[in-house]
Amino acid sequence: MFPFTPNSLQRDLVEHLPAMIDEHGPGLVLVTAPTGDGKTEAALFAAALLGHAAGARGLYFALPTMGTADAMLRRVEVFASRALSGERALMLLHSMAWLGSLDGDGSAGVSDDQAGKGVISAGRGTVVEAEGWLRGSKRGLLAPLGVGTIDQALGAVLPLRYNVLRLLGLSDKVFVVDEAHAYGPWMHQLLVRLLEWLGEMRAPVVLLSATLTGRTAGSLVDAYRRGAGIVEPSGVVPRYPGWLFASAASEVVSAARGTRTDRVRTLRVSHRPVTWDALESAGVPVLEGGRRAVLREVLAPVAAGGGTALVCCTTVAEAQQTYRDVRAAFPELVASPGGVRLLHSRYPADERARITAECAAAYGKPEGGPVSVRPASVLVATQVVEQSLDFDFDLVVSDLAPIAQLLQRAGRGRRHRRGPLGRPAWAGAEDEPVLVVLDPLTAEAPGPPRSWGAVYDAGLLVRTSRILQERAPGGIAVPDDVQRLVDDVYEEEFVDRLEGAAREELVRLDEERLAGEAAERHLAVWTSICSPVDVKGDLSKLSAREVGVTQDLLTTRLGADTGGVLCLYQQANGVTTLDPQGTVEAPGGGRWGLRPAELADVARRVAPVPGRWLRGGESGTAVPQGWGTHPSLRDLVLLYMVPAGEGIWVCQFGRFTFSMSGVGLEVR
Repeated sequence: MFPFTPNSLQRDLVEHLPAMIDEHGPGLVLVTAPTGDGKTEAALFAAALLGHAAGARGLYFALPTMGTADAMLRRVEVFASRALSGERALMLLHSMAWLGSLDGDGSAGVSDDQAGKGVISAGRGTVVEAEGWLRGSKRGLLAPLGVGTIDQALGAVLPLRYNVLRLLGLSDKVFVVDEAHAYGPWMHQLLVRLLEWLGEMRAPVVLLSATLTGRTAGSLVDAYRRGAGIVEPSGVVPRYPGWLFASAASEVVSAARGTRTDRVRTLRVSHRPVTWDALESAGVPVLEGGRRAVLREVLAPVAAGGGTALVCCTTVAEAQQTYRDVRAAFPELVASPGGVRLLHSRYPADERARITAECAAAYGKPEGGPVSVRPASVLVATQVVEQSLDFDFDLVVSDLAPIAQLLQRAGRGRRHRRGPLGRPAWAGAEDEPVLVVLDPLTAEAPGPPRSWGAVYDAGLLVRTSRILQERAPGGIAVPDDVQRLVDDVYEEEFVDRLEGAAREELVRLDEERLAGEAAERHLAVWTSICSPVDVKGDLSKLSAREVGVTQDLLTTRLGADTGGVLCLYQQANGVTTLDPQGTVEAPGGGRWGLRPAELADVARRVAPVPGRWLRGGESGTAVPQGWGTHPSLRDLVLLYMVPAGEGIWVCQFGRFTFSMSGVGLEVR
């Protein structure tokens, strides 16, 4: 099953999970381990065992984002080639998957040419011939094998059209959820409801997380057990790293098995309180004690001695400005073969894919052979680097974030063994990675910057800041301290560590957070379908909606109020093009809409933006009627860009001015 020597976590699953399944039947496996500890391979092994025992006909691997799903597709294909016999259709499922992946069309026919019997049988009688039909709208989950975003599965428990088709598609699969900690209260509650249904259908489940609180783990395991008819709370206490098994056929929940990790380390935390000046222009004088000054200080060794650094920012706008500032401060970095890169979500799809591939080549796992110090290079990014991207940096710098996110980002530091010859001299010991946290919460400014908006809960930031102050001197033992820290930041007694006005303010922030989480959970319960125990033979309940719950509300909420824009560039010769260089003319369409190649050209250049930016815009920005009605064009807004300087294009849209340049889409 493993094309390499299994690590401790994987060996423990190999040694103990088969006997548990043989004795108690299939069920749910929860794996908690640090980033880089082989959770994906462990999950696929567990999925193969569970699927064989349950007679499952396939697998769906759910991830938080389109980018992480795209990256996972190849790994699942390799797994399928080893673990399956016969041919199976492997589908990529997310809103842009139709653009193509492995075979250029979003699917891959998988066959086992190796000798020996596959773990999951897929005889010729189950060969899927109508792959084109499976690629149709709403049908993707019926394919035997799928990799995609979690919203594709969560749609099964919302009263959307064809939700029952999604449930049917999941009913005979092993459902794998990566980054199970990464979802807010609304999506978590939908996942709870989905696990109830999967438990009722006895569909096997594998949950993966690097930073899952004990409370969240218990809610997920108990939801699956409720669906299976077991109402007694499990009382699970995760081990980190480790795993546990909950049977769908009996009340058995194994005690969480702790495992060793081959990556024991001490995370050296440099907690740096800073005055917040992240959005200042590169030409503005640098403020002593400001974020820009501290960032120059911590990146100076990279520029001078080589190696790689990640700078993780809270907002796209701050990442864009930080990128400009780093380039201005370190011209030698710009001239280095490694250079300075920028990665965030607000690029057109094709540009973001190009940058991600470039980053994978620069910061990915060594291919083998001699390893040397990498050329000086800095990646400035947003939260997109937290999840499921196999990047390795010599240094990680992050703006303050909740402790779970900081630990995720720290996992990108020294992720792969490069040895003393593969790290720069300034990097120190291989097993003592450094995380620099730029903390804007100071006595003069006790709250987060206004530019952060509601990205993070303010109370969790206050709690995390306090934890960093307490733990920075001695470092954080990974993995031993991780579970304790992730749970500690949510403890009610935490407020007792503060005094006076600071304590009162944290109590207020906590009350706001808890009220908001309760409202999100209530919304999820109100909008989702009922639990399986409440159906009582009346299947109409699976499509019934409460008064006020509309299709638009559900699809918008599941998409977290995002929109898409397509920049059209008005060239000096009067031609409108899809690219600023003027090489691809915008299609005119026709009676039957855009041709497939034209549609792909358009969709690859769409950039996601917050939906609020597009409300109250100007007329004439809708998709031309001649482009047709393909779902990818629905609600797309066209921005007619005019040149405004070298490499900069702008468009006035309502009260916003959009600009497109080498740093992606900006708005003011």
